[in-house]
Amino acid sequence: MKRSANKETLEELRKQVADCTRCPLHKERNNAVFGEGRWDAPIMIIGEGPGAREDQLGRPFVGRAGKLLDQLLAPQGLSRTDNVFIANIVKCRPPHNRVPHKGEIATCFSYLTQQINMVDPRIIVLLGATAVKAYYGELRQNMGKIRGQWSGQEGRLVMPTYHPAAVFRNRTYQRYIEADLKTIADKYRRLNGRSGK
Repeated sequence: MKRSANKETLEELRKQVADCTRCPLHKERNNAVFGEGRWDAPIMIIGEGPGAREDQLGRPFVGRAGKLLDQLLAPQGLSRTDNVFIANIVKCRPPHNRVPHKGEIATCFSYLTQQINMVDPRIIVLLGATAVKAYYGELRQNMGKIRGQWSGQEGRLVMPTYHPAAVFRNRTYQRYIEADLKTIADKYRRLNGRSGK
């Protein structure tokens, strides 16, 4: 049984995020981007922060990288409608899509912590170095060495992989993301006592 709260508590947090003015990022946003997916999803995917399209629509991963992510999830039987919740380290777009500053991450991270506790996923997927550093407080090795490697924290399995945006800089990254998502989907099915897709 999940120990998560229900949809209403997540919706209350969504309203808090929508009205948040804790850090300077709120000044230039069009929309705070809370997250999206099943409220009780067994898998949570965490990215860096909203881009221009996400800021426009108030939804995570709906730009080019988001479409690629959905395409990579689908063959593994994973989707934000069925078994995945997608969120970001920061909920407002940093200007010009820059990397969020430490202070912005620190200010916003409590929202992510609450999301994790409410959704209560069994598996967390960290997309890219910024998400890894924010989640663990540091990046001990480069992404090439830690991607695809499981670790455990607070009763959950955590795996870093490359951010899908990296594929647009180097197509080689796509095969690594695909391999990691397959490993994640296989683990998810084993945890649920199922086989096949």
